[in-house]
Amino acid sequence: MRRREFIAGLGSAAAWPVVARAQQGDRVRRIGVLMPNDENDPAAKAGISAFTQALADFGWTDGRNVRMDVRWSGGDYRLRAFAQGLVGLQPDIILTNGTAATVELQRETQTIPIVFANVTDPVASGLVARRDRPSGNITGFANTEATLGGKWLELLSEIAPGLERVATMFNPDSGTGRGRNGHGVATAARSLKVVPIIAPVHTIVEIETAINAVGREPGGGLVVLPDTFTIFHRAPIISAAARNNIPAVYSASEFARDGGLLSYGTDFRDLFRRAASYVDRILHGEKPRDLPVQFPTKYEMVLNLKTAKALGLTVPQSILLRADEVIE
Repeated sequence: MRRREFIAGLGSAAAWPVVARAQQGDRVRRIGVLMPNDENDPAAKAGISAFTQALADFGWTDGRNVRMDVRWSGGDYRLRAFAQGLVGLQPDIILTNGTAATVELQRETQTIPIVFANVTDPVASGLVARRDRPSGNITGFANTEATLGGKWLELLSEIAPGLERVATMFNPDSGTGRGRNGHGVATAARSLKVVPIIAPVHTIVEIETAINAVGREPGGGLVVLPDTFTIFHRAPIISAAARNNIPAVYSASEFARDGGLLSYGTDFRDLFRRAASYVDRILHGEKPRDLPVQFPTKYEMVLNLKTAKALGLTVPQSILLRADEVIE
C-alpha cells in the first residue's frame, strides 16, 4: 500500500514543462537505448515505459518522429557487444541504464551524446569530469547521494537492533566499486559501533559464500549497494539472506518486492522520466557538456512485512509510518 511520496528537491531538469512540443521537424531522429537488464525484468520495463511516455509528452513519439533501438543485454557480460552494435547504428543520442552500460559506451564513442540514468558515482567512475559541467559527450541522472550509505545502515539498525557486524556487498567490476555509498556505510558503522565487513562479489557462488559467512554467528546484517550485478542477481541474494536469517537493506525497491526485508532508494521510474527531458534538450541542440548531472529528487521506502515476520523482527512504528509501500 502506498503511504507517501517524498520529494527531496526539484532538479533543473524536473522543472521543464511536461507538455508536447510543436512540430519537431521532418527528420526522424534515432535514439539508442542500452539496458543491462533482462528484457522481462518488470522494473526495467517500467523504466523504459516511463521514459517513452515522458518523451511523448515532449512531442517525440516512437514510430513517428523518433525511432528507438532498445538493446537488452541480460547482464554485464554482454554489454560490450551491444554497446558496439548501438554505436554502429550512429544514433542521434543514446540512453543508458547503470554505470557498467555507460562505461562500455564511453569506450566506444566520444561524439554521440549519451544520457545515463541510474549511475551511482559518475565522477568517480570517470564518466564526467565534474557534476556541474560534465565537459564531454555524457551527462545524466545519478541514483544516489553520498549520504545514502549511512542512511541504509541506520535503517537496518532501526529495524534490526542488536547488529554487531554488517557486510557491504557490491561487485567491483560493475563500475561502482564501494564508492561514496560504501564509505558512508563504514562511517555510520563506526558511530553505531557496528563492525563493517567488505564483501566484494563477482559470481553467485561468491554471493552465497559471503552471506553464509555473515550468518555463521548471530548479530550479522547486510547492506547491498546499487550496481547492475547485484540487481540482476537479486534472487540468490534474497534467498541466501533468508536461509541465513540475515536482515538486509537494499537500494532498489525490486529487492523488497521480490522478498527482501527493506529497501530505500531512488524511484527508478522517476529517473527515466527525468532522463527524457535531457534527451529532448539535446535533440533540440543543447550539448551534454552544458547539462549538469542531476541527483535524485524522489526516494521511496518499501518494507516487506512478511519477511520481517519470518526473521522474527518487530518492525518499529517509525519504519511503518515512513514506508511508502508495505508488503504484507
